[in-house]
Amino acid sequence: MQETEELQLAQNLLAGKQGAFDQFVSFFHPRLFHYAYLMCGQREDAEEVSQDTLLAVFESIGKLKEASRLKAWVFRIAKNACLMKRRKSVFAPNKVLSLDGLMPTKLNGGQGIQIADWSELPEDGVLRGELRGVLDHVIAELPEMYRSVLLLRDVEGLNTADTADILGENEAVIKQRLHRARLAVRAKLDEYLRTREAGEHNGKG
Repeated sequence: MQETEELQLAQNLLAGKQGAFDQFVSFFHPRLFHYAYLMCGQREDAEEVSQDTLLAVFESIGKLKEASRLKAWVFRIAKNACLMKRRKSVFAPNKVLSLDGLMPTKLNGGQGIQIADWSELPEDGVLRGELRGVLDHVIAELPEMYRSVLLLRDVEGLNTADTADILGENEAVIKQRLHRARLAVRAKLDEYLRTREAGEHNGKG
C-alpha cells in the first residue's frame, strides 16, 4: 500500500467510515505479526501482541490527532505491547546478545572484509523465497536495540524522526544503530550466500 493509500485509510478510520477498520486489519495485521514475531521470538506471543495492538487501535482511534501519523502511532502501540509481553512471557530470553558476533569476519590475517557478489541476485531476491527466511532469522538474532530500529526503518519504512519518537531515542542514536544493524545483517547474508555458493560448486564437482 502506497503512502497516499495509508493516509486515506487513516482518514477513513478517523471518520468512522464503514469497513475502514476491516481494511485496517487486513493491511496491518500481517505486518504487526511479522514485527512482533521478530521482536518477541515466538508465534504465540506475536499473535497476542498483534491482536492486542489491533484492539487498542480500535478502542482509541480517536486519540490519533493526525491521519499522517497512523503508522508511527500503530507501531508505538505494538512496541509497548511487545515490551509488556516479553516481560511476562515464558519465552523471554535469559541473556542479552552482543552485536559483535554478527559483525563481518575479517579475513587474511585481519586485512579487510570479504563481501559476496550480490550482482546476480534477482532485484528483490533478498526479500523473497529462501532468502526471506534467512533474512528474518538474521534480524531475529540481532540484539533488541538494533532489531527494533531495523524493523521500523527498513521493514516498515518509517523515517528516522518517527523511529526515534517510537523508541524514545534521539535521531543520532537511531542512525548509528541502524548503520550497525545493516552491517551485521549484510555480513550474515554474505556468509550464507558464500556457504550456499560453495555447496553448489562442490555439488557440481
